Amino acid sequence: MNAILAVLLLSLPAPSNIEFIAHRGESYDAPENTLAAFRLAWERKVSTIELDVHRTKDGELIVCHDANTKKTTGVDKAIKNSTLAELRTLDAGSWKGKRFAGEKLPTLAEALATIPEHGRCFIELKTGPEAVPALVKVVESSGKRPDQLVIISFDSESLAEAKRELPRHPAYWIVSVKKNKTTGTLAPTVEELIAKAKAIHADGLDLSIPPTSEYVEPVKRAGLKLFIWTVNDVVIARKFVELGVDGITTDRAGWLKTQLAPDAKSKR
Repeated sequence: MNAILAVLLLSLPAPSNIEFIAHRGESYDAPENTLAAFRLAWERKVSTIELDVHRTKDGELIVCHDANTKKTTGVDKAIKNSTLAELRTLDAGSWKGKRFAGEKLPTLAEALATIPEHGRCFIELKTGPEAVPALVKVVESSGKRPDQLVIISFDSESLAEAKRELPRHPAYWIVSVKKNKTTGTLAPTVEELIAKAKAIHADGLDLSIPPTSEYVEPVKRAGLKLFIWTVNDVVIARKFVELGVDGITTDRAGWLKTQLAPDAKSKR
């Protein structure tokens, strides 16, 4: 009986309220953190995109994962030491294919302008608290509702400051949970994570963890939202869905959403 129940659970479709977050846009098929990647996500009916922001030398917020531009442009420029005008001369699309040639590193304002009425965006702060005033300016002038713009960060101090300045916007603390190779234990512990999240007034956690109830259930009981990153495997994603997480960040949001849909079997 238990074996049959397990099989049935594995075959359950993803609930309609699970949030699939396009990691740096639809980055599997388009150049990450570009308008092309964000627009592709919206075209594929993905509900939410995720992007990374750094502050330029002249105080602008530009969308890029790394602190320098080498990975996506082939030119090694430190963002904090470069002006927006200098960074905008770079080609951030050709590395992914000729059809993306000429894609620029977008500003945060440009990225937010692509969000449809019912879309959401997870904005990952890659800087310290010094960038929060610029973030507030862009967010408040974007014309988007607070629920549409979520602030996330690995840096708890930056996240706490952003939440103080943008209290109506959801704020989730990003943490990579590590497994000790010798003892097999995970750290930080779930108790530590919950305590810290509440101390900085975060609304939830955005974790990299194994698909286990050890972390999921306590976080949910604590009244915090729980998101998982970065999952591109259908089997693992389904396990997280069964555990009841609120959302999954993936490089293939459109595809993963389809695979976990009620009629997924006919589309595989």
